[in-house]
Amino acid sequence: MRLTREHTRYAPFVYDVWKNPETLAIISKIAGIELVTEMDFEIGHINISVKSEAEKQEELRAFSERAQYEADEGIAGCPWEDDKPIVGWHTDSYPFVCVTMLSDCTSMIGGETALRTGTGEIMKVRGPQMGCAVVLQGRYIEHQALRALGTAERISMVTSFRPRCPTVRDDTVLTTVRPISNLSELYNQFSEYRLEILEERIRQQLKELREANGAGRKVATRKLKTFFAEQEKFLAHMNREMVDDEEVIRGNIDDSHLLKKNAVAVAETTKKAKDKTRKRPRRF
Repeated sequence: MRLTREHTRYAPFVYDVWKNPETLAIISKIAGIELVTEMDFEIGHINISVKSEAEKQEELRAFSERAQYEADEGIAGCPWEDDKPIVGWHTDSYPFVCVTMLSDCTSMIGGETALRTGTGEIMKVRGPQMGCAVVLQGRYIEHQALRALGTAERISMVTSFRPRCPTVRDDTVLTTVRPISNLSELYNQFSEYRLEILEERIRQQLKELREANGAGRKVATRKLKTFFAEQEKFLAHMNREMVDDEEVIRGNIDDSHLLKKNAVAVAETTKKAKDKTRKRPRRF
């Protein structure tokens, strides 16, 4: 279950924590680049996974039995949690995320984050303990959350970030959030910060143009046209991400957010989702 949004209204302390300059400075230092929160819409959303005590004990019993069986058969080394990830391989919509653990995970078995490296190898990273956080460049690194045993609850808070500098490339997509969000609020904040980036880029370019003219230098035509082309791509990207409301299929997330995506697979996933909802279209 995912609880999100409205922190400015209902949880001002949480909002202030993530907007605090000291918090941003620490996260920026870890990331190696100056960051700001992606947009207010993505500050401190909460992921909740809850099990009953009976479910918890049943999972532990099944894990113990399988571990014993694998040990007896000499096939240990195929961890239980690998078979059933909570979330499959994916990349995030936003350049950076900071995941803060709010639950006591000292007795937890599994629950790692699996990362796929550039060579295709899989690296497992232990999740943060209660009160600690991990910063991940989730837009660029494919990862999945492995299933956890031994705990009745797992609650985490996730805040997304992007580079502060307007000239740094912003690869934000809305694929993984569009189908589960209030489109009016999402599109408004996405458009606002992206247009602010464009505004600052144009101001900087205009300043350079005026200074060059004042110094009597010729217009750098090729450089200027390159700038125009880059901003056209910037706007085109925004236009693609802001899918018309009636075309958004609620709850359907394809794999078009993956950097190494399979176009055919994306088309097939979208077609299946549309076929499933054709009889009873859902809009929001």
